[in-house]
Amino acid sequence: MKRVGNLVNDFTIENIIKAYKTVRKNTLNKNKIYKFEEYYTSNISHVFRLLNDYKVGKYNIFLIKDPKYRIIMSQNINDKIINHLMADILIKVLEPSLISANVASRKGKGTSYGIKCLKKYLNSMNGEVYALKFDISKFFYNIDHGVLKRMLKRKIKDKKYLNILFKIIDSTDNDYVNESILKLKEKEINYLKNSNLNDKYKRIDEINRIPLYEKGKGLGIGNVVSQILAIFYLNDLDHFIKEKLHIKYYIRYQDDGILLEYNKEYLKYCLDEINKFVLDYGLCLNDKTRIINVSKEGADFIGFRFYIKNKIILKVRNNTKKRFKKKMKLIKKGKIKNGKNVVASYQGHFKLGNCYHLFYKFKP
Repeated sequence: MKRVGNLVNDFTIENIIKAYKTVRKNTLNKNKIYKFEEYYTSNISHVFRLLNDYKVGKYNIFLIKDPKYRIIMSQNINDKIINHLMADILIKVLEPSLISANVASRKGKGTSYGIKCLKKYLNSMNGEVYALKFDISKFFYNIDHGVLKRMLKRKIKDKKYLNILFKIIDSTDNDYVNESILKLKEKEINYLKNSNLNDKYKRIDEINRIPLYEKGKGLGIGNVVSQILAIFYLNDLDHFIKEKLHIKYYIRYQDDGILLEYNKEYLKYCLDEINKFVLDYGLCLNDKTRIINVSKEGADFIGFRFYIKNKIILKVRNNTKKRFKKKMKLIKKGKIKNGKNVVASYQGHFKLGNCYHLFYKFKP
């Protein structure tokens, strides 16, 4: 495939305004929006000038429990706008090389598309069906910057665009990132040690398992460029599974993948081959990876467990139920600002499965 150049031609005021409108819609802290729009024209022009010698601003880093403890990283408005601008350009370049079964973070795809695909695949299969369900260990933290940059250079030749993109990739190498994560972990652990919570030691163990960033590895969590780079990083694996292993029924959602086959022994071979393949990308499969008899056990994927009875039955996974119940309680207490959007999102998700009654049981 021919490498793409002249991407910086898309660094226009019009595209910056388009990126800002997306940021505006998705920013919960409206005070930041009001301040930006107070000097709207000059701030948009300032973002345009930043692209000449861009330096990634510091992340605001938080530790949240949703339902498990995890790190989230937020950016200032200017960085968010540039991130969205870069992402809009990047996805256009990478999209033609992505397979249809790569369903995360892409227009017209997502969880509902992945669920419909898996239902369709299972409906088309008769008899005993096996699934190889793989999961990459600490995927976002283990993406190798060097490998990723080489992959991007095979697609893009615009040096100015790549320079900014590589700065975004390398932004987790800054010392303050790990320092902030350590402080957040220590603070929460100290709080838990002095608390009366019954599950405090389980929570402490969960926090201790949150990794730090290694130099030259990992992507910033939560920004749009990272999401696109993550779906691209395993693109070679997708093509390997479809074109070399000849798996007809395959879907991947970020670091979760599922292969369907009648032949269990062939899936064992595929597992060995996938394991070897991801090692070359600095990754490894985690202990959740296994081969399942879908006809007998069902298979977990994208928040549901899929069962084959006389028809395909979907049941909500327990951790999805817990997250849903917790968020509905917070909405009832008025602690979530965008409550209507959260409710609508869960409503759409539950509608896809045989579990709509759960939505009405716990919704506010």
